[in-house]
This record gives sequence, structure tokens and C-alpha cells, in this order.
Amino acid sequence: MTKASDPEPTDSMCMFGAMVQGLREQAGLSREEFGRLVRFSKHTVASVELGRRMPDMEFATAAGEALGQPELVQRVFEKVSRKRPGLAMWFQRWADLETEAICLYTYECRVVPGLLQTDAYACTLFEHRLPPLSDEGIQTKLEARKERQKLLLERPHTSFSFVLDEHLLLRQTGGPEVTRELLEHLLDLSARRNVEIQVLPMSMGVHPGVNGPIRLLETPENQWFAYAEGQRTGELVTDPEAISVLQMRYARLRAQALDSIESAELLKRLRGSL
Repeated sequence: MTKASDPEPTDSMCMFGAMVQGLREQAGLSREEFGRLVRFSKHTVASVELGRRMPDMEFATAAGEALGQPELVQRVFEKVSRKRPGLAMWFQRWADLETEAICLYTYECRVVPGLLQTDAYACTLFEHRLPPLSDEGIQTKLEARKERQKLLLERPHTSFSFVLDEHLLLRQTGGPEVTRELLEHLLDLSARRNVEIQVLPMSMGVHPGVNGPIRLLETPENQWFAYAEGQRTGELVTDPEAISVLQMRYARLRAQALDSIESAELLKRLRGSL
């Protein structure tokens, strides 16, 4: 990895670097100690972890062996530069991890999560995007969203848990007809054995999700990741301490939300009121 060929930082490079840093810190290694194990300088390790250098195959292989996660690091390395049309660059790493997850937890307070959206609901969001999208751009994003949604059907052994703020359903995004279709879709999905949908009622007031959405997943190697997203950025969280805090908050949210049966009854009442 020569300095002259180093590319400009990208979200994928930053995400790969964050993963390596998280695994290194979890192993209790300093950058210098880790550098000796992988036979790269501590400065090169820092550049990779900070997203300033694209790792090569030699680095990825050595890092995976040194961290005891050869398959995970290799899989991430192979995907960091892979582009998926219709998905924001900062979201693509998380979307890749979703395809491998054995469990996926999502709390949302802004919009209904993409995995649960109907075409009409998604199109409503895309059509009101600023700056405006072209018709082709809307179709590309819709196709990408529908591709992600196959996870719910094609991974029956993956456990999906969703906690939704009630106000997401009361807003009636797209109008009554779009909302009615969405509610029916949520009821259909909640009937699947591997999908749990819970509604956090408006009456709950202050709760552990007031700071924003929470996304958590566990890989087949029992490695946990989290994801945080803003207006124009996304962050893959690998730090065990930070993930532990989010797991604690999500567990409390599940406890405070209506259970799956009560949530289904609420969805039916909301549907009947339209």
C-alpha cells in the first residue's frame, strides 16, 4: 500500500477501518502490537482504521488471522468496494451485513423501516425527497428497497424484531389508502414466525429511544454490530461498549412497547378507523 496510490476516503473504507479498529480494541491490542502481528507499520494500521487507505488482500488476510475472525474480515473486505445501486454509500456496508445476520433488531421513530414498507409508502417518501429525484432515480431506489425486503421471506431462520413509534402510523404518510395498505402489510408480516412487530404507544412518554433510531444485528460468528444514521451520513458501530448501551436501550424499548398480540390489535383498530 504505497502513499501515491492511496484513494480518497470513502464510506466503505471508513466502515472497514472501523470494523478492524473495533476488533483490534476488543482483542486488547494497541496499533503497534497489531502492526507487528500483521507485519505493517502502526501508521499504516492507523491509516486503514481511519479510512485513509484502502486495504489490500495481504492486509485483510493478515488482519483476519490476527483478530481470530478470518471469514468475517475477508467477507467485509470483498464487499467494501461493491456498489449497490439505489442504496446510499454510507448504508451499503450495513445492508451487506443484513444479508448474513442471524438476528436483526430495529427501533424507528422517523419513518416505517424500509424492510417493512409497501411500494406505495416507499414511493411517497422518494417522491418528496429533497433535492428531487428523477423518475429513474425513484425506480432505482424502489427496486433496491424491494431487494432488501426479500430478507424477510428468504431468511426464515433469521429473527427480525421491530419496535415502531405509534406516531409513525398516525401520521398517515401518503394518505388513508396508503396507510391502510401499510397496516395490512404489517399485519401480514407480523404473522410470520420469524418477524415480531411491536408498537411503542404514544402514552409511553419518555423512553430509551428519545435519542433516535436503533439498529442492531448479530452475525453467524456471533459478532454484534450497530448502525447510526443522520441526514447525510451513516456510521457502522463496532465498539462493544457502545453496542452494549444500545442493546440495553433496545431491550427496555421492547419491554415498554405493546407485545406482539397487543400491537396487532392496535394495527387492526387503526386500520378500521381509516
